[in-house]
Amino acid sequence: MLTLKQIEIVRAVMVSGTIAGAARLLNVSQPGVSRAMKHIETALGVRLFDRKAGRYVPAPEAVSLFSQIQEVHNSVASLQEAIERLERGDQAELRIGSVPSIAQSMMPKAVAAVRRRHGALRMNIEILKIEEAMDYLLVGRGECVAMSYRLDHPSVHFEPLATGHLVCIAPQDHPFAGRASVPAREIAAQPLIGIDPTDPYGRIMAGLFEREGLGYEVVVKARFGSTVAALVAEGLGVAVLDVFTVASLPTDRFLVLPIEEDTRFETFLASRAGTVLSSFARRFVSELRSEMERTAARPGAEDNPDA
Repeated sequence: MLTLKQIEIVRAVMVSGTIAGAARLLNVSQPGVSRAMKHIETALGVRLFDRKAGRYVPAPEAVSLFSQIQEVHNSVASLQEAIERLERGDQAELRIGSVPSIAQSMMPKAVAAVRRRHGALRMNIEILKIEEAMDYLLVGRGECVAMSYRLDHPSVHFEPLATGHLVCIAPQDHPFAGRASVPAREIAAQPLIGIDPTDPYGRIMAGLFEREGLGYEVVVKARFGSTVAALVAEGLGVAVLDVFTVASLPTDRFLVLPIEEDTRFETFLASRAGTVLSSFARRFVSELRSEMERTAARPGAEDNPDA
């Protein structure tokens, strides 16, 4: 039985008519092709070519074999083309969901990385509230959701995505200006702009003060981190946001200060239990995780280097 490599050698000799031509087609040495041909004919016990005037002419008894070799070559070529289409993402669509805090800055970079590798892949990124995330997965609207919190649901699987931490943002002319870091007790004493503490994302921010036993007052509530930052830039108060949200904001309008306490929190990837993510989704998650880890580890991003 011929191997695929041997079939390619026989076909190359058949197409080119010479050992030298076959070697050029296959990008190998002429002696290698010559030895391979001798081995193939010996193993088959059949003469495949007649040597005439320095050329290799198909032997009459091998004509039917050559037609089948060409069919095998065409099939392999078709398979390779199908693999290349799959690699490019032809006719495929990746659907991913994300909470706003991750979607705003981290997701675009991951999308760009995946598109560089799979140029024909169509992508659909949806920004989801927590009440929408479970339905998004369970009705099959998308493969997975990047989340800044974990829920208990029997039909949803959660896996760690990346570890983040919190920072304090304040107006540029705030008394915090020039400080290397600020403690939670001083932040809690300021008018706070923030997300509703009853919101799962808001609970991450509120948890900082609750762990320290500090009272606080949110004087202006907003749904998204970008809105919170804009309110801070107007001088209405200070805020606590996660490092992933802040990474996408124009920090020339406000101060970004490390928080002295340990404010680390986990983010998660949610998917429907019992399902397997597509290769495109796995690639996307890998790129997203890498981008989030780079952001969290960026110099100046660590809020508590001694923790």
